[in-house]
Amino acid sequence: MTNPIRLVLYSAMILLGAQTLHAEEPAIRAAHVADDVAADVTFLADDTLQGREPGTPGYDIAARFVATRFQALGLKPAGPDGSWYQPVTLREARLAKGAGVRLTYGGATMTMAADQALLRAGLTDKGLVIDAPLVFAGYGLDRADLGFDDYRGLDARGKIVVVLTGYPKGVDSELGAFLGAEKAVMAMKRGAVAIMSVQTLQDARRVTWQRLIEAAARPSRSWVGPDGQAFVRASGIKASIVLRSDTATALFAAAGHPLADVLAQADKDGGRPHGFDLKAAAQIVALNQWRDIKSENVVAVLPGSDPALAKEAVVLSAHLDHLGAGGTGADAIYNGAMDNAAGVATMLASARALAGSATHPRRSVLFAALTGEESGLLGSDYLARHPLPAAGTAIADVNFDMPVLLYRFSDVVAFGAQHSTMGPIVAAAAKRDGIALSPDPIPEEGIFTRSDHYRFVQQGIPSVFMIPGFAGEGEKQFRAFLKDHYHQPSDDLSLPFDWEAGALFARVNTHIVEGLANADLAPRWYQGDFFGKEYAPNAAKAARP
Repeated sequence: MTNPIRLVLYSAMILLGAQTLHAEEPAIRAAHVADDVAADVTFLADDTLQGREPGTPGYDIAARFVATRFQALGLKPAGPDGSWYQPVTLREARLAKGAGVRLTYGGATMTMAADQALLRAGLTDKGLVIDAPLVFAGYGLDRADLGFDDYRGLDARGKIVVVLTGYPKGVDSELGAFLGAEKAVMAMKRGAVAIMSVQTLQDARRVTWQRLIEAAARPSRSWVGPDGQAFVRASGIKASIVLRSDTATALFAAAGHPLADVLAQADKDGGRPHGFDLKAAAQIVALNQWRDIKSENVVAVLPGSDPALAKEAVVLSAHLDHLGAGGTGADAIYNGAMDNAAGVATMLASARALAGSATHPRRSVLFAALTGEESGLLGSDYLARHPLPAAGTAIADVNFDMPVLLYRFSDVVAFGAQHSTMGPIVAAAAKRDGIALSPDPIPEEGIFTRSDHYRFVQQGIPSVFMIPGFAGEGEKQFRAFLKDHYHQPSDDLSLPFDWEAGALFARVNTHIVEGLANADLAPRWYQGDFFGKEYAPNAAKAARP
C-alpha cells in the first residue's frame, strides 16, 4: 500500500528540485550527469511508485515528476491547450468467467486447462463463441513479394490458423521481426477468425512457458479513438491463443504430422515447414470484461533556433510505464529500474544538455515520456498517429529503452540506423566518444519491432534505438540481465548500476540528436530499403553510400 506521508515528501522533493535546477547554470549541471541519472532512476524505480502501471497513482506521480523536470529546464509544454500531457485513453480487457478453449481431434473433445491454451483477452468483442476447423500454416508468413508464401494451397477462410512463433532461421533479424509482428494481419487478410501459436524450439529456449503464463495473465490493452473504439490492427482476428507443447504435440499427432518433425525442420537454417489441414476443430469462448483507464504521454518541446527549420522536430522518446505490482512472493513490485527508469533518466540527461546549450539546435526537439509501451507500444502509436501541432512535424525519432547500465560499454547497437541517412550521423556521434557501432548480437529477440521507435517507423519516420553493445563484459552482463531480471521484480535498485555508463549513453544520444537537428536536410530513407518502401513509399529517398 502506498504511504501517503512518503508521497507528500516526494512531491516536496520534486518541487524543491525543480527550483534548484532552474537556478543553477547549465555548465554546473553538466559536471554531474551521472549523479542526475542516478537521482532520476532512484526516484522512478522507488517502491512508492508501485511499478508505474498506467492508470495507477504510481504512474501519475512519475508523469508529474517528468513534467516538473521538463518545466525546470525551461522547455515548453507540447500537449493540447498548453499542457505538459497528451491524454491517452486505454481500454483494458480481461477474461471473464467462462472463457476458455475446447479442442476436438482424434475423435475426442477436450476442455483445455487455462495453462494448456493461453487465451488472451480481446478488445473487439465483449463476448463471442468461435467454432471453427484448424489449419496449420507453417510460420504464417504471407508476403510472396518477399519470398514468403506459407498460405499457398491452404484455405483459411472462417478457420483458426495454427502457426509457429518467430520466423525462419537465416532471415535478416529486422525483416524477420517485421514479418513476425504482422502475422495476425496476414491471417486476417486470408479470412481467418482466430490464431493459435506454437513455440519453435528456439523460442522455447528463449522464453519459458512460465513467462508466457505471466504475460497472458496481464490485461490486453489498446488506445481508444474519438469513435470510442479500441484500435486493433487485426480486428478480424477475434481470439489469440498460445498452445502448450504437449497439447500441440497431441494435436499434430492426431493429424499424422509429428510436431517433433515440424519443429526439427523449423530449427534448421532456412527451414520452412509446409502447411496442412490439422483434421481438428476448436471452440473458443471469448468472454471479456472491459474498462477504460486514463493515462497520458508527457510531452515538452525545445523550440528550434532556425526559423526555416523550427517547424520540423526530432523526437526523443522513452517509455515511462512498467508492469505495476502484480508479482508474487516477497517482492511483488515490478520496479522497472533498467526498463525503463534508466531510459527516462538518460533522456532527461539529454534534455538538460540540449536545453542548457548556449545555442539551441536548429530544429525543434520534442521530448516524450510515453505510456503503455509494455502493453504494445500504445503511447508511441498514439503520438505517432496524433502529432502535436506545438511540436512541429516529426522528421526522426531517437528512442531510449532499457539501456543496460551494468558495465562501461565501448560499442553500441543502433537498431534502425542502417535504413536511412541517420546512419552516418549515428556513427559520427558515437565516434566522438570512441564508441563503435556493432551489428545486432541478439537477432533472436526481434528487438527492432519491440520498442517505441517502431511506431514512428510505421508512420514513415526514420528512427533509431540504441543499446549498449556486447564488447568486453557486455555480452555476459546483458544476457544475464535478460535471463534473470528482465520483466521481473528483481529489476530494481539493488542492481549494480554503473552511473557513468548512464552519462556516456546520454552523451552519445545527445550527439545524435544534435546531428539530426542541425543537419541541412531531414533524414531520408535509402533507395531500395524495405522499411522505406513499406511505410514511406512516396517519400524522397537517398542513394545508399
